[in-house]
Amino acid sequence: MKYLIFTIILLSFISAGAQTSTGSITGVVTSTAGVPLPAANVFIAGLNRGASADALGRYQMSDIPTGEHTLTISAIGYETQTQAITIQAGETNIYSASLKPGELMLADVVVTGQTEHDLNTISQVDIKLRPVNTSQDILRMVPGLFIAQHAGGGKAEQIFLRGFDIDHGTDINLSVDGLPINMVSHAHGQGYSDMHFIIPELVDNVDFNKGPYYADKGDFTTAGYAALHTRNTLDKNMVKVEGGRFGTFRNVNAIQLVDSKQGDRRDQAYIASEYFRSDGFFENKQNFKRINLSGKYNSYFGDNKRLTIGLSTFTSNWDASGQIPDRAVASGLITRWGSLDNTEGGETSRTNAYIKYTNTWDDGSLFENQFYFSKYDFYLVSNFTFFLNDPVNGDQITQQESRQIYGYNGTFQRAGKLGSIGLNTSAGIGFRYDDVNDIRLSHTVARTTYLGDYSRGDIDQTNLFAYVSETLQLSPALSVMGALRLDQFTFSYTDALKPGYTHETVNKATVSPKLTLNYAAARNFNLYVKTGVGFHSNDTRVVVAQSGQEVLPKAYGIDIGGTFKVADKLLISSAVWALDLQQEFVYVGDEAVVEPSGKTRRTGVDLSVRYQALNWLYFDTDLNLTDPRAKGEPEGQNHIPLAPTFTSIGGLSVKLPNGLSASLRYRYMGDRPANEDNSVKATGYFLADAVVKYTRPTYELSFTSENILNREWKEAQFDTESRLQNEAEPVSEIHFTPGTPFFFKAGVSFFF
Repeated sequence: MKYLIFTIILLSFISAGAQTSTGSITGVVTSTAGVPLPAANVFIAGLNRGASADALGRYQMSDIPTGEHTLTISAIGYETQTQAITIQAGETNIYSASLKPGELMLADVVVTGQTEHDLNTISQVDIKLRPVNTSQDILRMVPGLFIAQHAGGGKAEQIFLRGFDIDHGTDINLSVDGLPINMVSHAHGQGYSDMHFIIPELVDNVDFNKGPYYADKGDFTTAGYAALHTRNTLDKNMVKVEGGRFGTFRNVNAIQLVDSKQGDRRDQAYIASEYFRSDGFFENKQNFKRINLSGKYNSYFGDNKRLTIGLSTFTSNWDASGQIPDRAVASGLITRWGSLDNTEGGETSRTNAYIKYTNTWDDGSLFENQFYFSKYDFYLVSNFTFFLNDPVNGDQITQQESRQIYGYNGTFQRAGKLGSIGLNTSAGIGFRYDDVNDIRLSHTVARTTYLGDYSRGDIDQTNLFAYVSETLQLSPALSVMGALRLDQFTFSYTDALKPGYTHETVNKATVSPKLTLNYAAARNFNLYVKTGVGFHSNDTRVVVAQSGQEVLPKAYGIDIGGTFKVADKLLISSAVWALDLQQEFVYVGDEAVVEPSGKTRRTGVDLSVRYQALNWLYFDTDLNLTDPRAKGEPEGQNHIPLAPTFTSIGGLSVKLPNGLSASLRYRYMGDRPANEDNSVKATGYFLADAVVKYTRPTYELSFTSENILNREWKEAQFDTESRLQNEAEPVSEIHFTPGTPFFFKAGVSFFF
């Protein structure tokens, strides 16, 4: 491989040196509302050359042969512009575009030669077509990602991706507008990711990819990452009201406060709110309530500077029925909608603030600096084992914490030259500091009676990081990207249950190299090979307590795949991949905790298909096949509990010119092992959902239905050892949360 790369570089120097008569172009791509369109595509078909716009909508292309060419500028959901351009030797010409909103046409979708966009193209198509009603729907934009809720709707969802039972976020890096969602060393579990503070209607796009191949993504980036970005401005003001079964009510309001332009400065600001409540479908009512407030301000100075300020606050509380054992339902002790401890539940809140300054220089270099702060509180009451450990009072536990998060992200991007070869540089530095106070696990009865602490203390965890990524454009079709990331962690824990309030600290650093080869064979045909090392951190309490414990277990991955279009109506992305993990997180049912285990290997195949059969008819499907195994264990004893092996998501979408749209979607998860020897299985399921909307310029009517076949299914499942109050001996079997029965809601939105 190294000799091949050397030969390609040498040939590229020779061919590039022969092209002396060239020029350059640059410009800015915006919407007709004046909003920059990041990742808009700029393409010269005759040369098979393209570029993507940066965060401020700016692009540049150099070394373009002199003469007449045709330039195409496009963005998903906007009308494509085509114009003739003239390139003169040694000159840089400006070609900007203001794109009108339009219908999604797969013919306008460009498969780029830039690896950071290989799957993002899929997500941009999906978010324009799929109905988005909750934060769960946003996560489902990641092909192959499944979620499960098992605590009354207020708790973070359980996540499944690429053969991982990620629990609440141990192996996927989640963020929104640069703010981390994952909570390190959390009271309930490592990487805990609660997304309910995000108002779904405000999400503009989802940047995601799979595997540990991206230098700007650090902790928890093993199975992949998903970065959500909210709207910078509103197309229209909106008031939405929805109501449905099980006492469900939802109200969303979004108002554009400022949209003014004076000279080369433009100011935009909006606020939004969400109120949600539901009794749920359990016999023990959930009494779930959630309130969200969010605001965003953007100020543009010319076309090369932007100041962004974001503020949000969120609170929710709920009651939960908890997970129930199969035997309790089979014996008639309770129904599948019943509860064995009706005092479970919780409450949580989060307040966020950030300021971000983005600017570009005349040479196209982009700088971005962001400071952020989050205030977070969490309180959760659960009972997984009933009377296993305490036959008198029961095993109810309460987990709680209060934390502040302080952070900084600084990034730099520049397109330059190494000799005559194109060299794109991306670099960044930053830190994250978590100040966690009074984090505890307590033994309680009926939520109100405190019996004692199992653990209690304070955590200080700091992550300093830096990375650099260099992409050599060896030819118009071939590029190689090499990257290196350095992370330094300090784990500190003050144990309040030890004499003298014992304080312990551990320091650890890790280096994560990445290498990607990318070959854009044609405008609509792109191949890649990705390799890289990632990691996930361990809980601070585990790190300081066990000196032999892996502090930052590594993940070693490789993906071989491609994205291509067929006949302008068919978009396909596929990959074969493998991922080795130095240490696994495994759910321990009898203690209701996730603890580290041994080494694992996952191999798999991913396939995503998007097909526009007619201008108004779309089809999509994702198929994901995985073989997850524990390394070093005997055959038959090496299954990874709850790791999915086959999943599929897909559907049909209709968008008619008269404003009528509809979507019929399915979700399928196959049976999977619930323990190491596969003697206990977690039952799979097939579900169908439907959405119908009628949209006019001033209003929209909507009808949403989930589980239209009214299947009885188990949403969350665990092989847990428990004992009921009337049992003499414990029993290990499947404990589950029943999935949503047939549900519908109707809504009306007003635009002004």
